[in-house]
Amino acid sequence: MFWLSLLFAIGFALIHYFSGQLIHVRETPRSRFLSLAGGVAVAYVFLHLLPELNEYQRELEGHLESGLFASIENHILVVSMLGLAVFYGLERLATQMKKRRNGSVFWIHMALFIVYNFSIGYVLAESEFDTAWAMTLYFLALGIHFITVDQGLRHHHQELYDKRGRLWLSLAVLAGWGVGAFSALHEVTLSMIVAFLAGGIILNVMKEELPEERDSSFRAFAVGLIGYALLLLAI
Repeated sequence: MFWLSLLFAIGFALIHYFSGQLIHVRETPRSRFLSLAGGVAVAYVFLHLLPELNEYQRELEGHLESGLFASIENHILVVSMLGLAVFYGLERLATQMKKRRNGSVFWIHMALFIVYNFSIGYVLAESEFDTAWAMTLYFLALGIHFITVDQGLRHHHQELYDKRGRLWLSLAVLAGWGVGAFSALHEVTLSMIVAFLAGGIILNVMKEELPEERDSSFRAFAVGLIGYALLLLAI
């Protein structure tokens, strides 16, 4: 599994670095491929990541037997909600700064997605996937999702993203994988990262699919959602 996870980490990095050259998709009306990719990512979050959080919740409760947080239920889901809120807040900040033509907006976006990609690479290396198939499904779902992320960032930052951003995000995935592969963080830390990541994925898919001006394809979104859900349930 070590070498397979390394292969997939390199695959993630290559997708980020070359997606603009390998696949050209229109934004308005939104490419059916991007809508399909959104459906795949949502199916993966709800049928794999969120159920996995139930196991992490039980482990977390064992470490919070007393104190303030012991009285709170569903700690993991709270973290996931905070992940969604943080990504949404920073996205809104970046949008407002872009309207004011503030040059810092690019680096805010990059900082946000560097953490995002680092987490994805870390989970790839550190999570105990039951089978090679389970790891492959993780790679397929988030690899397709990366193409959507790339398109959004390229739309916002154009040449600046291609010159600098895609390299930073590629390196962030590899760095996350390296930390996960060669260091052992506490299980509670891993659970927090997975929960935070789940909230971030949900927000990033929804913000790309929901805006009316994108003219997204619900049919393609539904095909990705249902098709990938059936695949997850069958394996």
